Amino acid sequence: MQDSKEPSLRVRALRHLARREYTRQELSRLLAPHAESEDEVTQILDDFSQRGWLSETRAAEQMVHARRGRYGPARIRRDLEAKGVPAEVVSSTLATLKDSELENALAVWRRKFRETAANAADRAKQARFLMGRGFSSEVITKLLRGLSRGEIGKKAGTETGD
Repeated sequence: MQDSKEPSLRVRALRHLARREYTRQELSRLLAPHAESEDEVTQILDDFSQRGWLSETRAAEQMVHARRGRYGPARIRRDLEAKGVPAEVVSSTLATLKDSELENALAVWRRKFRETAANAADRAKQARFLMGRGFSSEVITKLLRGLSRGEIGKKAGTETGD
């Protein structure tokens, strides 16, 4: 039999979890091709959850931490929901992003554009870019207005030699 050469389902799951946090849905999808039955996967995932080895909250926090410098809350919410994170975990995890959304939007804007928009078409282009990255229209408006008035750039340390 080839069972002696192939790692068990439990070992496979532990190897995945040793690399990074996974949601229950992700880990189930990874293990399913190697399982004899769906019940076997469910049993292992239940055991891992009970032991604290598999945590939706930790997986969500890790995803938010990895994406917060590139994406806004709307995009991160969509990504978390696509990974199968429960709605209550998504809401509680994203609550931490609201305070720093403007700073994150500024950082994303800086990496892409670096200078304020010269006209309405450029402002619209910048707004569409930020909207696609998942930032709210309120934050985008505040950011672009602040940049054009010179209020935000100075606070963020973009002033040139004093």
